[in-house]
Amino acid sequence: MPMNLKILLPFQVFAERAGVSRIVAETPEGAFGLLPRRLDCVAALTPGILTYETEDEGEVYVAVDEGVLVKSGAEVVISVRRALGGTDLGRLRDAVEREFLTLDEQERSVRSVLAKMEGELVRRMAGFHDE
Repeated sequence: MPMNLKILLPFQVFAERAGVSRIVAETPEGAFGLLPRRLDCVAALTPGILTYETEDEGEVYVAVDEGVLVKSGAEVVISVRRALGGTDLGRLRDAVEREFLTLDEQERSVRSVLAKMEGELVRRMAGFHDE
């Protein structure tokens, strides 16, 4: 009984495959493998390489950003922020490091600046309240 895989992005379906015999994804604890008879589960995903295998396509690699994987029966739904397909595993790994991990660092920087601005706004508002 093969699995049905659906990879979702925020605004579109990235991939939908039937007949998937195995899936390997990266989690904060390391690689996580799924076979069709595995119990239902949920797993947080980290930026990395998702691998799935079908009889027609063989092994397929997809660079994915952080997200979540949900397996329910034969249905596997993976929801991630960004995904890139390709056949060259080395290039996909570079894309994960260059695009996904770098953007996460930029997002942390922006959030830090916003937190400082919010803190300053709260202090000024408190100052107006005290006057």
